[in-house]
Amino acid sequence: MLDWQWPWLIVLLPLPLLLRRLLPAWQNQPAAIKVPFYTSLQAANHSQRPPILALDTVILSLLWIFLIAAACRPIWYGAPIDIATSGRDLMMAVDISDSMKIEDMQIENDYVTRIEAVKKVASEFVSARAGDRMGLILFGQRSYLMSPLTFDRNSVVVQLQEALPGFAGSSTAIGDAMGMAITLLRDRPSESRVLVLMTDGSNTYGSEPADATRVAVEADIRIHTIGVGGTRLHTVFADGRQMEIDPTRDLDEDALQTIAASTGGRYFRARDPLEMASIYQYINELEPVPEEKLLRPQRSLFHWPLAIALSCALLLLWRVKGVSHD
Repeated sequence: MLDWQWPWLIVLLPLPLLLRRLLPAWQNQPAAIKVPFYTSLQAANHSQRPPILALDTVILSLLWIFLIAAACRPIWYGAPIDIATSGRDLMMAVDISDSMKIEDMQIENDYVTRIEAVKKVASEFVSARAGDRMGLILFGQRSYLMSPLTFDRNSVVVQLQEALPGFAGSSTAIGDAMGMAITLLRDRPSESRVLVLMTDGSNTYGSEPADATRVAVEADIRIHTIGVGGTRLHTVFADGRQMEIDPTRDLDEDALQTIAASTGGRYFRARDPLEMASIYQYINELEPVPEEKLLRPQRSLFHWPLAIALSCALLLLWRVKGVSHD
């Protein structure tokens, strides 16, 4: 469907005619000499000039018409396209402190680092969230917004796959990461504000998670927390001694449980990738907020009449130069 952005500009169309009628034509009256054969010259001149003047008038008229058409900004609207979205806005805050390098997560009988397990499972989770807006924050001692809320899930997965433990510092600033996520979510519809916080430690830097939790409660943001890390780690010391230790002794489960309970979320313990996958499956079943959007693709067409007007101007200029040479 064709529409015009500024159709009222069409009132300018008769402007040249009005100016021609209201303003007197400028006439140049140079000195003249009377000749006996003036009548013959005048007749010959009139027999040649009118076709040229008539064509010039047509070109000028077309130039003005298409110039006004371009100024009215024609727009072509395509057929409406339904975009089904759940309306959920889900931020993921992933811990990338040094401890995420610990190899205590098992995938197919091979031990991998915590961050590798998170990348694998979380990427599958993000890829399955068709229609949701996803965002990603990576944090350690500092917090970085890697992807704002977006429907482009592939870009979120790419940013997650490039996460490097230790890049954001060796400490863990859980409160700061929560604060950044809350700032991004608080202006979204209240039913759709969800934060998934993943960490393997406790808050050792920055603001307190309790303060961020109070702000999240006031903003009606639901936070699900996931404690990452295996239950056993086989360690071989330099002197040959072997020992099994608890690799998650620094995990502050009480704080994570408090954050989740206070905001209406849940706390999960991810001891291996399979358990982590089941956690994401539960989060994937969160009630969406129905939201339907109707998109009509549009394409601006003003350049076509503008190109025709420019062509008319060039043609008129060429004719004027041709007549002057004659």
